[in-house]
Amino acid sequence: MSTATPAPPVHRWLVLAICCLSVGVTGINLTIVNVALPSIGADLHASVTALQWTVSAYSLAMACLLMLSGSMADRYGRKRVFQLGLSVFALGSVLCGLAPGTGWLIICCGLMGVGGSMLNPVAMSIIVGVFTDRAERARAIGVWGSVVGVTIAAGPVLGGLLVSGLDWRSVFWVNVPIGITALLLARRFVPESRAARARAFDPPGQALIIVLFAATVTATIEGPRHGWASPWIIGLIGLAVAALTGILVLEPRRVEPLIDLRFFRSAPFSGANAISVLMTATLGGFLFLNTLYLQDIRHLSPLRAGLTVIPLAAGQAVAAILSSRFVAAGRDRVPLTLGGALLAAGGFLLVPLSAGTATVHLLAAYAVFGLGAGLISPPVNHTAVSGLPPDQVGVAGALAASARQFGASIGVAVTGSMVSGAGDGFVAASHTAWAVLGGCGLAALVLGVISTSTWAKNTADRNGRLLTTAPMEVPR
Repeated sequence: MSTATPAPPVHRWLVLAICCLSVGVTGINLTIVNVALPSIGADLHASVTALQWTVSAYSLAMACLLMLSGSMADRYGRKRVFQLGLSVFALGSVLCGLAPGTGWLIICCGLMGVGGSMLNPVAMSIIVGVFTDRAERARAIGVWGSVVGVTIAAGPVLGGLLVSGLDWRSVFWVNVPIGITALLLARRFVPESRAARARAFDPPGQALIIVLFAATVTATIEGPRHGWASPWIIGLIGLAVAALTGILVLEPRRVEPLIDLRFFRSAPFSGANAISVLMTATLGGFLFLNTLYLQDIRHLSPLRAGLTVIPLAAGQAVAAILSSRFVAAGRDRVPLTLGGALLAAGGFLLVPLSAGTATVHLLAAYAVFGLGAGLISPPVNHTAVSGLPPDQVGVAGALAASARQFGASIGVAVTGSMVSGAGDGFVAASHTAWAVLGGCGLAALVLGVISTSTWAKNTADRNGRLLTTAPMEVPR
């Protein structure tokens, strides 16, 4: 007579720590590379457009593949895909550090993004599966969101230290020991899990997502160089519109679509995704512009540039921790609305920027901006999945993560396009870009109010009941 070996106990908070470590390294990579951009440009003779692609390739690859990676994890095992993602991310980091030119660097950054796409949504699914109590789950998601915010904030400071102490390649190599450590811990402590019924793959939906995101970002980055009226750019814009139309027409007709458009009937879900795009676009654009300003206009070293943005990092870290407490208490509106207001204030404070702007003015603007970004990060994750059935949380989390990554890509693309080719007129050209970032903060504020209203919560509850009881209807 044989007896089954009992499953080892699951240490929930240790699993959360491993997920935070793994996802934190992808978050830090969104910002750490920015500080190295001037050094990369000087060493590899890269143009502003090439630097935009260096930053955007990573987040664009993640945005395109997050949904597919989430589906793979549900089918083949979340722990397995999580470990694969860590391995690919570490490999991509090594190759980035060895890249001989900007073309190879951009490709390898994209490979890092492929690995990163297997971490964010899978980590969310692992956390949701481990924390079954509703209150504990909310607290865990809040902690996870705050860690993402803190690591994003720490990127510029760490990047400045590494570039000044070693060289720009070290900002990629630092990911390797962190990734290996997380891989070993995940292998030992993270439990394997799968969806009760794995979603079918949706190749047409995946292809349309890639075309939509890639065409939009490419047109935005390459527009200033080719001319907005050039056939190449017009063709890309038309391709993006066609892909979006295809998603709206084809996805509702599939039994198990990659993007279940019914999620967007929930106002909190739709609002949280829009806020995610705005917040990461603002943060991505801010860091891109600010790095070029501090090092190329004010001629600061990478270390001094990194240290100068400590108020942003500190504000973001403190605000993320405070925000997670509001999330745990079910008060998402406070950090969402206050965060949007502070993002707007930080952006508008930098509109009159000049080469001789007082340092105290810069530090104040950075602190305000950091507080805004830190407040928003935790609640958007919780708001996006509120009211959804537990078995839909992983898919919804992947959609929210895709929105964040696409926002980071488009933020760099838009602001970079505004200053591309400006040369000595960089500061003047950046005024409009700062104003656009401030406007994104105001839009996030408005959406924060709407998506946390009583009406919005009712739409989430109603949609959650429909998703639980009603199967996907396929038009005949």
